[in-house]
Amino acid sequence: MKKNDENFKLLYKAVLSLKNEKECEMFLKDLCTVQELDAMAQRFAVAGMLFEGSVYNAIVEKTSASTATISRVNRTLNYGEGGYKMAFERIKDR
Repeated sequence: MKKNDENFKLLYKAVLSLKNEKECEMFLKDLCTVQELDAMAQRFAVAGMLFEGSVYNAIVEKTSASTATISRVNRTLNYGEGGYKMAFERIKDR
């Protein structure tokens, strides 16, 4: 966290308050621009494919992500906070 921890905490509380996919969709559409949502969805898709062992060429073909984006996501997947892995493990059971 950086400049204003309270802003981050408020955002995290708001996300945690969402009860279902529809509420999440409504919140994210209000919070983010279309481009921001597209970028986040693309990064999450890239992370999922990397998590499953896909190679860069297949990821580029399926997601249209740049190799720079794929590299950045791969670095985060391997050396980040573990959020991607946690999310994938939780949603695979649903």
